[in-house]
Amino acid sequence: MKIAIFNGSPRLENTAAMIKAFREGAEAAGHEVEEYHVGRMKIAGCMGCEYCHTKGEGRCVQKDDLEKILPAYEEADMIVFASPVYYFTMTAQIEAAIQRVYCIGKPRKATKAAILLSSGSPGVYDGAIAQFKAYTGYTKIENAGIITAHGAENKSAAKLAEIRDFASKL
Repeated sequence: MKIAIFNGSPRLENTAAMIKAFREGAEAAGHEVEEYHVGRMKIAGCMGCEYCHTKGEGRCVQKDDLEKILPAYEEADMIVFASPVYYFTMTAQIEAAIQRVYCIGKPRKATKAAILLSSGSPGVYDGAIAQFKAYTGYTKIENAGIITAHGAENKSAAKLAEIRDFASKL
């Protein structure tokens, strides 16, 4: 299975440890994993201009780093969103990337999606989880799992082992 991880962290931090554990588990199971650092890319928000659906034949009028991740989004068998939660939802950087794939809608090949969320505080994931569930429902992609970690749990051996195990069973 070809897995595309979209990392919404603008800095390498706790989310990176979660992604590393996921990658290790998935690759040990024979899956191909590619990570895209959307948190460090220049991806503007959707303008709602409808160019993509009228004249653009599924391509956005804006020319930025979205063009670097769109092929992966279209070709992956599984999509994984990974993001720290700073204030009740995923980062603005990953939000822009998610909204901009509006130009093509549902990925062509993906049948599964998962989300990895890290935070310094417990109980701050509801907004991000609701958005993820709405995304999987709308795209009719299987919700393969939601993993959250906060505080010291972020880099704990137990949490990273949980993530490795989850990814190895995909």
